[in-house]
Amino acid sequence: MMNRLSQVYASVNPATGQLVKSFAKTPTNEIPRIISNAQTALLELKKLSVDRRAERLLSVSALLKERAAKYGQLASIEMGKPIKQGVAEVEKCAFVCEWMAKNGPPYLAPESVASDASRSYISIQPLGIVLGIFPWNFPFWQVARFASSAFLAGNVCIMKHAPSTPQCALALEEVFRDAGFPQHTLQNVFADTETDVPLILSDRSVRAVTLTGSCKAGASVGKLAGERIKKCVLELGGADPYLVLRDADVDLAVSQCLAGRILNTGQSCIAAKRWIVDASIVEEFTQKVTAAMEKLKVGDPMDPKTDVGPMAREDLRDGIHDQVTRSVQAGAKVLLGGQLPVKFAPELVDATKAKSFASGFWYPPTLLTNVRPGMAAFDEELFGPVACIIVAQNETEAVQLANRSPFGLGAAVFTRDVERGERIVRDEIESGMGFVNGFVKSDPRLPFGGVKDSGFGTECSHIAVREFTVPKTVWIR
Repeated sequence: MMNRLSQVYASVNPATGQLVKSFAKTPTNEIPRIISNAQTALLELKKLSVDRRAERLLSVSALLKERAAKYGQLASIEMGKPIKQGVAEVEKCAFVCEWMAKNGPPYLAPESVASDASRSYISIQPLGIVLGIFPWNFPFWQVARFASSAFLAGNVCIMKHAPSTPQCALALEEVFRDAGFPQHTLQNVFADTETDVPLILSDRSVRAVTLTGSCKAGASVGKLAGERIKKCVLELGGADPYLVLRDADVDLAVSQCLAGRILNTGQSCIAAKRWIVDASIVEEFTQKVTAAMEKLKVGDPMDPKTDVGPMAREDLRDGIHDQVTRSVQAGAKVLLGGQLPVKFAPELVDATKAKSFASGFWYPPTLLTNVRPGMAAFDEELFGPVACIIVAQNETEAVQLANRSPFGLGAAVFTRDVERGERIVRDEIESGMGFVNGFVKSDPRLPFGGVKDSGFGTECSHIAVREFTVPKTVWIR
């Protein structure tokens, strides 16, 4: 796979482990040409008014709606996403482009300011060329939520997408081009991280970088950006706590915790990774969530009835199994799953396809209990279909456990006392987003971002419109 073959970008079907298509790495000597193309695109895009850019975003939205089935299938083939989720992801991309086109322009309008000048105002200018480094887990959404606001503001992007999703990357370049954006507004580079990313960031015309990925990758890119005095936005990992308090609606909590954990086969930065449950209801919660997990349909990601597909890569599957193994060795208990090779209950899979689980990158929905700080399942980010139950004696301990993490992306609280839940997520839990009685999700209308080791900067909402802009002072005597 690509993590072992540095000279190709390889599209491998996670359900079968078979190579679909490979692409040669962009030659390093081609990078100056790519940057030059971006400079030309930037000049062309700046000639368009904000309203004209908004019109093109609406065209992107329309094309994404038309191509949702096609692109959703592409995501399923390249990273194993269940097809119904792949289509929904593309439709969400259409939504963010439409929302930004209709709501973003006022935030880019000049602002008059009274001063000692005859006229003075703030002109919102694009920052310029942005290097975008994007992951495989939501191959369309991660790009669209950045590009919708960044392109509206007049920026262009050199995109280094994940090596395992090259066809999704090419589809994104295609759709923005087909919608009428200047050629190379979004431009792929199948680059080597260690050699080519520093080279791109060293070019003076590249003014910023945005990265969605691991803390390790974020620290590396953040260092490169700092050394070169470049704007940097980092959306990194998470270990979102879900607090189920003693007055919670247990049935609601079970459904929302499970939905938040299992979406995208658990491969999401905002997944429900730590279920912190009050001791008085933990037995009921455990029984009900176990029963619900046992009913999940694991299988072919192209089957609309599938709930859980394969993991995206073999190394990711092996990595999460190692985390489960280390947690069990430290005292955690396995209630469901947690074993390789994978064996699924016959009633949950198509019997004619059962042999397929011998190939591909499958991991069973897994439930761990008796999880405590100091275990891999608590301290590390679990990027897969593994749920953890952590017992808290009261609200105070639940909040302490929630904050006992280097991450601070999202959090959720389940309680019948809505004001109580609001207070906890707003004032007490250290996170960039807090949800009451619902699972954490990104929404084009609301800011998305984290604190602590989960990174900094904002995507989505009107706040993101100015993330890659310069407020330029204009003063006239």
